[in-house]
Amino acid sequence: MSLWFWVILAAGTAFIIKLAGYLLPQSLLDRPVVTELAGALTVGLLASLTVLNTVGAGQGLAADSRLLALGAGGIALWFKAPYIVVVVVGALAAALGRLAGLP
Repeated sequence: MSLWFWVILAAGTAFIIKLAGYLLPQSLLDRPVVTELAGALTVGLLASLTVLNTVGAGQGLAADSRLLALGAGGIALWFKAPYIVVVVVGALAAALGRLAGLP
């Protein structure tokens, strides 16, 4: 099976899932369980994506200055800093980590 097969299969699956969302009755979507599940899935997927992009290095894992930046950004969020401050703190932490010799 070629790469194009998997690309078309993924696109078709995404289309069918999205279409199914439009075809579901509104009374089903308004249930508290569905809205809580959707919120929890969103947070979980974003958290896993963040961690994977932070420590992922090709086929393996690597602890480098990106992990330091994520930690510094997390601390800034803990103190309820504005988003731009969180980004700047993370960038400064990564820069200082690279200056200290981390990859």
